[in-house]
Amino acid sequence: MKIVFMGTPQFSVKILTALHEMYGVSLVVTQPDKAVGRKKVMTYSPVKEEALRLGIEVFQPTVIKQDFNRILEIKPDIIITAAYGQIIPNEVIDYPKYGSLNVHGSLLPLLRGGAPIQRAIMRMHNITGITIMYMAYKMDSGDIISQKSIPILPYDTSETLFDKLSILGKDLLLETLPEVFAQTNKRIPQDPHLVTYAYNLKREEEQINWDLSMEEIDAHVRAFTKEPGCFTTLEGKILKVYRVEMMACANFEDLHQNDANGTILKIFKDAIGVKCSNGVIKIKEVQLEGKKRQSVEVFLSGAGRNIIAEHKQFK
Repeated sequence: MKIVFMGTPQFSVKILTALHEMYGVSLVVTQPDKAVGRKKVMTYSPVKEEALRLGIEVFQPTVIKQDFNRILEIKPDIIITAAYGQIIPNEVIDYPKYGSLNVHGSLLPLLRGGAPIQRAIMRMHNITGITIMYMAYKMDSGDIISQKSIPILPYDTSETLFDKLSILGKDLLLETLPEVFAQTNKRIPQDPHLVTYAYNLKREEEQINWDLSMEEIDAHVRAFTKEPGCFTTLEGKILKVYRVEMMACANFEDLHQNDANGTILKIFKDAIGVKCSNGVIKIKEVQLEGKKRQSVEVFLSGAGRNIIAEHKQFK
């Protein structure tokens, strides 16, 4: 059995490892190395690091639509993708005997696209899951083979949900492959009337909108944690926000009706209380530009307290 695996982020690593241990992977396709950080250090993708550890050949086309012959040279019996990050041409999708499968982080046809896990949290869904599907050239539109769901808990962040879904994806793929190889698996067309989209996150979405409700801001921050992180500004200084708590206030409208959203209402020992549309958001973990990520208690014990004392409103 010749298997080609295509993936890039940490989400894909457990899936690659389990697949290689069970069946053996002949080739790993992942995104090109990237220059990371201020020093522009060339960095491997998590999947490349794991492939090298496992001793698997790695192929990194810059544009796979123009450079895919190495995949066909392997003569794969099946191709399996998990968050690869490029649109794969039909010449590749259609080649394998057992098809090209995708491990997708949502319950399709909901949340097609590159950021289904983050968008599920942002939109305050209470359930998500994994779909094993046949690949099609149109984004995430192929027939469904199998699905499994898990709840999204009130404290889940993208980081925790990525990890849970990676494990779920690994397990579901290994359960599904024997039927695929026996050609006894289901093929369920997606209902086009139920399709929703989860497009990649945009830089402008990282900024917190204090005019939103407590629930929406909490979901926003959790969706962007650990990466890329939400931020707010204080007199031009960027303050990344990684953890918040909701705080409903008695007589909120009477007490704070004249305060603008984003106003710092109270400094607690371990939190900064900020007004939003329907209550107070307590900021619990931050990172001031040029500094390390830290709890607000540590932040306020240093220069943070003076910065907050001088400026009374986040933007």
